[in-house]
Amino acid sequence: MPTYDYACEKCGHQFDEFQSITAKPLRKCPECGKMGLRRLIGAGAGIIFKGSGFYQTDYRSDSYKNAATRDNGGTKKTDKAEGKTTSASSGTKPEAKAEPVDKKKSA
Repeated sequence: MPTYDYACEKCGHQFDEFQSITAKPLRKCPECGKMGLRRLIGAGAGIIFKGSGFYQTDYRSDSYKNAATRDNGGTKKTDKAEGKTTSASSGTKPEAKAEPVDKKKSA
């Protein structure tokens, strides 16, 4: 539920009220008791992320990630047969598949 700012046009009293979005605006001033209250338009509160794990790069597009990888000197390759992603800059080699042995030729 949002917090709304109110100001009384009669006495100048200002305060915040925690209300539902569907609630009707207050009209009667709690300070002077007159019907001169109006809801102010405010900037509202900013989004607050609590906890760890929220980084600017978490939600980057694939094209941005690919360009960043190229700029860093590595390229990402996808092995479509196995669905594995390897990076040329990581120094790891994809596992080689064993070739089937023809038993007729080896005998």
